[in-house]
Amino acid sequence: MNLSKFIFFAILFVVLILTPIALNLYYNRLLQPVSIDETPQIFVISPGQPVTQIAQNLKEADLVRNALAFRLYVAQSGIGKTIQAGDFRLSKNLSSREIAKELTHGAIDVWITFPEGVRVEEMADIIDKKLNSGNNEKYQFDKKEFIKSAKEGHMFPDTYLIAKDAVAQDIATRLETTFDEKVDKKTLLKGAKNNLTQEDVVILASLIEREAKSNEERPIIAGVLVNRLNAGIALQVDATVQYAKGYDSAKNSWWPSVTQGDYTAVKSLYNTYLHPDLPPKPISNPGLESIRAAAEPADTPYMFYLHDTEGKIHYAKTADEHAQNIKDFL
Repeated sequence: MNLSKFIFFAILFVVLILTPIALNLYYNRLLQPVSIDETPQIFVISPGQPVTQIAQNLKEADLVRNALAFRLYVAQSGIGKTIQAGDFRLSKNLSSREIAKELTHGAIDVWITFPEGVRVEEMADIIDKKLNSGNNEKYQFDKKEFIKSAKEGHMFPDTYLIAKDAVAQDIATRLETTFDEKVDKKTLLKGAKNNLTQEDVVILASLIEREAKSNEERPIIAGVLVNRLNAGIALQVDATVQYAKGYDSAKNSWWPSVTQGDYTAVKSLYNTYLHPDLPPKPISNPGLESIRAAAEPADTPYMFYLHDTEGKIHYAKTADEHAQNIKDFL
């Protein structure tokens, strides 16, 4: 074999055999622990955070040697979709492989989102579903205790990082504290212009949250309801009847459908077809936009509203106009 052929085959050997081996050794080195330091630190993953951002955050926290190597391992192992949102106790003596595995089941806390307009029983169901998982050996949540402790209307809808071992009273207190922090008392006091107490504003907001389909509608619906209150006319809000009816096991819903017969058959102070006033307490947990709308309703001449089958709202000044809207749009 002449020298040129020998050099060619030597280069080919390096490229085809040695280079992949070297790259694999280097890749595995990048997956090794950053150090022997066992000191734990809290690492947080937000809901919906992509693996690329998680990997970068791990690198910035000095928990992995290389973000790209971590991403490649997650992709190769197929665990990307099983990585949890929450906070984790990690240390630098863990390899990237160990950290990736820990992120699939080792969350200390979990993210829980409460949408606007749910009632406390629904919140209890959401919490239970998130915390009562097969890998949560610390589960202590009591749904009945939460429903008993929670103050309807004051459980602020938001996204929270909740400890896996959280108890009902602590969660209820945290949601109510968040309400007090985020809802300015000055806003609630604005309701006095319409003879509404601070709690009246929250009650009205809970109705608006269930009735409005957009932020644009909220202050107008608030204005309509305030107009009816001032005129001594029953609010006739279907959501209040739904609240009074309670859980519909057939439809697995806390907001059952309402029939015309329910308007008189559902005997409850929450039935605003029978009682021309606000319900005694909130019927849901409203967000800021509904609270602001209840505190400062639009100045509107309307006394009625309805949503058509496509969700578009139609207002009316008189009972006759409203009857025509019913005929035209329902």
